Amino acid sequence: MSKAEKILSVAPMMDWTDRHCRYFHRLLTRHALLYTEMVTTGALIHGDVPRHLRFDETEHPVALQLGGSEPADLAHCARLGEQWGYDEININCGCPSERVQRGAFGACLMNEPQLVADCVKAMVDVVDVPVTVKHRIGIDKIERYEFVRDFVGQVSEAGCSTFIVHARNAWLKGLSPKQNREVPPLRYELVHRLKHDFPALHFSINGGFTDNAQAHAHLRLLDGVMVGREAYHNPWWLSEWDAAFYGDAPSTLTREEVERQMCDYMARESAAHGTPWSNVARHMLGLRNGLPGARRWRQVWSDHKLKSLPPHEVMAIAHESLSPAPA
Repeated sequence: MSKAEKILSVAPMMDWTDRHCRYFHRLLTRHALLYTEMVTTGALIHGDVPRHLRFDETEHPVALQLGGSEPADLAHCARLGEQWGYDEININCGCPSERVQRGAFGACLMNEPQLVADCVKAMVDVVDVPVTVKHRIGIDKIERYEFVRDFVGQVSEAGCSTFIVHARNAWLKGLSPKQNREVPPLRYELVHRLKHDFPALHFSINGGFTDNAQAHAHLRLLDGVMVGREAYHNPWWLSEWDAAFYGDAPSTLTREEVERQMCDYMARESAAHGTPWSNVARHMLGLRNGLPGARRWRQVWSDHKLKSLPPHEVMAIAHESLSPAPA
């Protein structure tokens, strides 16, 4: 995977960036790096590995995000990820949820940089693909730049050269995961400072991006930009990325063509794995955001009464809802 492919990425988002969502996003951008939702080491060691790691070959470049804090377990799961064909293995040091904290991983790991370094070293020793870290700029009331600087410095010495930094503190108590994405202030300047202090390392920034101008502004100072919720809720933005950031010709793809290709995918998934089309369609409900009739179109694709119909028929009904009523 080249450095160019890391310029833009779609963030790992629990319950959202599953393989169906990533297939959809790959139809919109050929180059951006796509991340899985976080997969815990326990789920891979004790659970259904194919269910967690299966993906479509068209998803490349694609990165596997792991949640865990035991070096041996993370090494085992990193090896699995490489065997399944992932282009990068990422360790989650940024999630603030209480469920993750009970497992002693996520953002609370920033309090233990030596443990993170041990985890990274264990993973680097067993895989040839890049091992990366996603983290916050601080936790709770720790707002000193030195805290995140020392974390990056210590972890980088273990063999990590790429850091994805959510430019907010993580509050481990008192804020929900949703509030943790909105309440702590964004402090982009700390990420810029990290790049200044560690010029040989690769830094991507995450948090609050909604348009190309913002991304270009940060790419003048950093190596990459990671987009989260906006990529999910306003996915058509991704169709601009290949031309805006990778030098491709402007896309001629239409929303209708993307929707049709998703219907083909839903049919294949149903035949191969028994996947209900509704499990896939939920990820594309933002495809017509801002267009006339989008609300009614979403309602059709969300209508449980239509689940027994083939997806192409549902698409036809959804598009009938977009047609103006006869005079």
